[in-house]
Amino acid sequence: MRFLGLRSVSAMLCALIVLTGSVCITHAEEYYSGTPAKYVFLFIGDGMGIAQKMSTEAVTGEQLVFDDFPVQGITTTQANNRFIVGSAAAATAMSSGQVTNIGMIGMSPNGKSVKTIAEMARDNGQKVGIVSSVSIDHATPAAFYAHVPKRSQYHYIDHALAASNFDYFAGGGLKDPKGTRKGIEARGNAVTAIKKAGYKIVSNRSGFEKLSKSSGKVLAYNEWLQDSGATPYEIDRRTQDISLAEFTAKGIVLLDNSEGFFLMVEGGKIDWACHANDAKAAVMDTVAFNNAVKEAVAFYKKHPNDTLIVVTGDHETGGMTLGFAGTKYESHFNVLDAQTVSFEKFTQEVMEPFKKAAHGKNTFEDIKPQITKYFGLKFEGNPKKDTMVLKPYEVAKLQEAFIQSMAGQLIKNNSPQAAILYGSYDPLVVAVTHTVNNKAGLAWTSFKHTGTPIVTSAIGVGAESFRNNYHQSEIAKKIMAVMGIAPAVSVASK
Repeated sequence: MRFLGLRSVSAMLCALIVLTGSVCITHAEEYYSGTPAKYVFLFIGDGMGIAQKMSTEAVTGEQLVFDDFPVQGITTTQANNRFIVGSAAAATAMSSGQVTNIGMIGMSPNGKSVKTIAEMARDNGQKVGIVSSVSIDHATPAAFYAHVPKRSQYHYIDHALAASNFDYFAGGGLKDPKGTRKGIEARGNAVTAIKKAGYKIVSNRSGFEKLSKSSGKVLAYNEWLQDSGATPYEIDRRTQDISLAEFTAKGIVLLDNSEGFFLMVEGGKIDWACHANDAKAAVMDTVAFNNAVKEAVAFYKKHPNDTLIVVTGDHETGGMTLGFAGTKYESHFNVLDAQTVSFEKFTQEVMEPFKKAAHGKNTFEDIKPQITKYFGLKFEGNPKKDTMVLKPYEVAKLQEAFIQSMAGQLIKNNSPQAAILYGSYDPLVVAVTHTVNNKAGLAWTSFKHTGTPIVTSAIGVGAESFRNNYHQSEIAKKIMAVMGIAPAVSVASK
């Protein structure tokens, strides 16, 4: 509680109470009390702080559609037991109003399940959709339909999906449908349970494009799951891969009905790119997220008196800064144009095969052409005339990282110094993205989350209540009020 402003104290005191049927409402004058919205969109840019938004606008030269929303608020993100929040606690706060501990999904700190706004919408007879660019059982999407003490309990989350009776799940796949992870009690194949619950499962573009209102409940995911059950980074996406905007647009079509709907869409790989300190990948996934929001805006324009759109982030990731000591006051965002793959694709398709084929013989000279090909960094030329030409100290930094990569010395087997330099990623790949980013005038302070506030944007019914400064748990309560539900944390039914 010592981390919070006075405006948030009463809200958190309420949120920390596990209700037993009573209603707990904080500063109710700040909540909407008009006619409920029929259609509610909640967009969560995972890891998307102010720097991520501004860098995207600077690189693309275009304003993000939600930065033009009439209402802009500032959201703080502290968890119950840690100043810097994690995605599970953040998503639980935004889905239920409950401020909870790190790693907990849909539960209060003392282990009681709390009802989410998605479940409330379902129980009110509205259709519900959950979309994410990462696995659909990852922390953020899971916090809207599951209730588990540990976010890593993917098997239990997968079965919660089957039991949710939500109408539309889309994006990434499932991480542990068979219950094979350590410490998990297998409950049967979750895919089988999902099918028995009446879901139609599609896993490619052809099947996805055929989906219609007559398809019933749907679980749709992209055919290529690039890493950890997630869709590919936008920078790596192929034409046959389904974009976040397409998953969102299809959700709107399938969910639209006379009773209304609730749709949560997460841009999850903004966070992953920022964990790896890959600015270009983060920018491209922010663009993909923005394109998804555009689909909701198009719908809003047809139903302006019935629709609320809220766009926020769960936390900032990486400590991204719009400035670098080496470029002083200058920015060279066009430097990022030369990068054509994400750190992940370069690691999987270039570095890993390179190391396997090395047998102790491949040298730094052998990898240099690949660095130039995929990131545009040049090892010859005049750095005063060409920004992409590497200076001697930059080459030395890459050479040192190359040695670390070839020795297999990642953070799990290395020194605390390496943790600061490379996080848990391939050292050379991190050194390359850092070099590219620094040349652009961008820098990073962490491979983890930070505690900087987030911007929350809103348009439509009840949007005014999202103005000003508040803890992210208030987002759930404000949405409840717009949905015509008492803005309070409540116990979920078994």
